[in-house]
Amino acid sequence: MHQVLSVEMEKDLLEANRKLAEENRDLLRSRNIRSVDMMGSIGSGKTLLIERLCILLKEKGLKAGVITGDVAGDDDYRRIASLGVPAVNVNTGKECHVDAHLAEHALEKLDLDAVDVLFVENVGNLVCPADFPLGTDIRVVVISVTEGDDMVRKHPLIFRESDVIVINKIDLAPIMEVDVDALVRDARSVRPDAELVLTDAKHSVGIRELAEALSLL
Repeated sequence: MHQVLSVEMEKDLLEANRKLAEENRDLLRSRNIRSVDMMGSIGSGKTLLIERLCILLKEKGLKAGVITGDVAGDDDYRRIASLGVPAVNVNTGKECHVDAHLAEHALEKLDLDAVDVLFVENVGNLVCPADFPLGTDIRVVVISVTEGDDMVRKHPLIFRESDVIVINKIDLAPIMEVDVDALVRDARSVRPDAELVLTDAKHSVGIRELAEALSLL
């Protein structure tokens, strides 16, 4: 009985999130805002990739906005805000992901008329965010070679739910003795139709290719 109740509650929760996500999507599209849900593990380099993309967009005359999600703190928010990019910080507390409800409230705090492209930096996690779409146009998962070459096999769901797969910190692959080709093969196996981009965010390698994969340019 308890198990049945738990399953039903989970279904209701996911359904409520889906409806809110649709409302978020309708709002963003009504403002002609391209939106990206940036998911990935802790330390994969999501923040730096967003920073690089914001700089590139500014060079192209496009205005970025960012919602930064963390369990606690505002470190990523301060990094983004220091670039002069409109940003809103979201703390999820005990939750391991940003959901559509939190995204909705964050959108209320942004001047959407001043945003062409919106990034949502999700909480560092390769499990929870997969089940909670936010209403963005595109979902991205970022991993780094420092996590090993078995990350796709260990967390296949989030890769299946992603339109773009980013393998970051490729400059460290020889040092970490990680087989990047194995990561690529696993990613292709799990989500054959996803765009796959190799990046070294620290040295701005692959940033333009990522922007193109996200249809930002």
